[in-house]
Amino acid sequence: MAPPGMTDVPEARPASTVVLLRDSAGELETLLLKRNKALVFAGGMWVFPGGSLDQADFDAAGGDVERAARIAAAREAREEAGVAPAPRDMVQLSHWTTPVGEPRRFSTWIFAAPLHSDDHVVIDGGEIHDSRWLSVREAIARHEAGELAMLPPTYITLRNLSRYASVDEAVNSERETPVPEVFPVMIVEEDCMTVLFRGDAGYDDKSLSATGARHRAELRGATWDYVREDVPPAYPSLIPE
Repeated sequence: MAPPGMTDVPEARPASTVVLLRDSAGELETLLLKRNKALVFAGGMWVFPGGSLDQADFDAAGGDVERAARIAAAREAREEAGVAPAPRDMVQLSHWTTPVGEPRRFSTWIFAAPLHSDDHVVIDGGEIHDSRWLSVREAIARHEAGELAMLPPTYITLRNLSRYASVDEAVNSERETPVPEVFPVMIVEEDCMTVLFRGDAGYDDKSLSATGARHRAELRGATWDYVREDVPPAYPSLIPE
């Protein structure tokens, strides 16, 4: 899937991610996995379980791409963390497409799913080198302290889920929430990385200095900062209040 108005863009590979959730001590917790530093894509980053859709996922889904994405998310959770979320329990949070120009592009469904607190996490030791159950708010705080490296979709998803106090609240609320389709534009200047979202004054021209609205994520040191200022209502916040 390519951003509207853009042609001759290489097709992004279908992928899916599942944010595993559980209740613990009155807080909403999620499972984060640390990818092997040697991996080309997101090496050393803290992520949610996920990966590309396989042909077997499409076959099991009868060709239905969204159902295949749910099946793939469950499969990746089993392969990477040894846990088994139920595809039928998943609720879609968002859909992100990797920026144009990246060597590896993905069209990614991001789901959330409850997980029983007694499910034992077993990482694969190859692609995944570490795992942590953290409250959503603690995960955000650790990232903002420079302790957990993340990509923008992970950080923004956590910020979105930080509104909720329980799994039921998160899942039930997100079932009634419109699913954002996110087509970011990435700009790197002088070792500074900025990701522009639709509604930013510089989005169409890939300009950081364009006068007007700001809708972007800025990498400051090792942490992301989500900025939304003077953005038209047609482009809602990716982090609802």
